[in-house]
Amino acid sequence: MSISAKICGISTSEALDAAIAGGADYVGFVFFEKSPRHLEIDRAKELAALARGRVKSVVLTVNATDEALREIVDEVLPDVLQLHGSETPERVAEIKKLFERPVIKAISVATADDVRNADAYAGIADLILFDAKAVPGADLPGGNGRTFDWAALDGISDNLPFMLSGGLSPDNVAAAIARTHPVAVDVSSGVEIAPGIKDPERIRRFLQAAKTAKHT
Repeated sequence: MSISAKICGISTSEALDAAIAGGADYVGFVFFEKSPRHLEIDRAKELAALARGRVKSVVLTVNATDEALREIVDEVLPDVLQLHGSETPERVAEIKKLFERPVIKAISVATADDVRNADAYAGIADLILFDAKAVPGADLPGGNGRTFDWAALDGISDNLPFMLSGGLSPDNVAAAIARTHPVAVDVSSGVEIAPGIKDPERIRRFLQAAKTAKHT
């Protein structure tokens, strides 16, 4: 069975079509105003409608309030919620119960100590996403095109399936899969020609590399 793959930061129908044609399992819509991939509700609603029944939609938020999440969920009707801020395990559980959606919780990683933070979310988040920790003062918590030392994941429990992100591209995703054995991979800036501008050909290449990679 091939690995699951997510193309995050989708903002055009062309990028969405490329992701679907390439076999993406998830597409991500970003709700974070500092991001070049940020979408307004109406645009996300249009894209999610195009995706429905063809690929699972994920909405990414950062420390969003219940009110903000409610508007997004009611209008966009996403399949999955991705929490990319400093949400505590208690907050993740609360969001999952309130909105009745599977939750992906992002964990920012620079060292193996950061990876251990994921243990607190085991059994609460449906999937952990390990992403590269942003540099101090960065505007974005993710989508910065940074990798982290994959050796930091060496001690992770086999009972904690995870999605890998952080600086992945068509050129390194196969090596990342072979090294870390994730259940899924996630890319944003690695398939762009400029911040927020997806390249359909890079999307195709990334998905082909991910889907044919050797993994356990």
